[in-house]
Amino acid sequence: MVWTRFVCSGLSAGLLSGFLLLCAPSPTQAEWYAAAQFGANFADPLRNVRGSGPLAGLDAPNFNLKTSPAFGGKLGFFPSHGIFGLELDVTHSTPHIKNLDDVPGIHLSVTNLGGHVVLRYPGVTWQPYLGGGPALLIARLGRSSTTESDTQVSVGGNILVGIRAFVTPKVALFTEYKYTDSTFRFGGAFGTVGGFDATYRAHQLFVGLSYHF
Repeated sequence: MVWTRFVCSGLSAGLLSGFLLLCAPSPTQAEWYAAAQFGANFADPLRNVRGSGPLAGLDAPNFNLKTSPAFGGKLGFFPSHGIFGLELDVTHSTPHIKNLDDVPGIHLSVTNLGGHVVLRYPGVTWQPYLGGGPALLIARLGRSSTTESDTQVSVGGNILVGIRAFVTPKVALFTEYKYTDSTFRFGGAFGTVGGFDATYRAHQLFVGLSYHF
């Protein structure tokens, strides 16, 4: 099951990349950019925690998540150097599940692959922007005293807003806020006993450097 999920996640990432390249005009007809970003992931508690499989119908309290570092990159373009663009955004964070009373915490990592439509003000120096779109979230739950290792792939959405400042004609610094919403489904979290579903929402703050060509 884990292997199938990894294959699905790889195919999904390939489809997102293929879509970006399929829609892309030639370099002479567009402004392309590549960016690296680093920041923090402020995740809300996992809410609406419900049992799945043999545990279906059972509810659990919210699972509080830790604030964690986040990092990633972007690849995108603005056709005809205009105000609308498309980008592929990939970030990774580790919002581990905190201790629940006397139950030890659980390792959790989340990789977010987003396909965004971006709207910007095309200023020479300052470029505020906003955007959003669908996302694939690959979440990995670690083995613990109460859980088995499990990986899930779910569909969610991202909304983002930021501002870019050009320090040279091709290099810009940027800061960005991104909100993510999805539902995690760890069907094998408790082995043969069952698993759980939960709502995942996170607020992320990034700073980064982009190169435009």
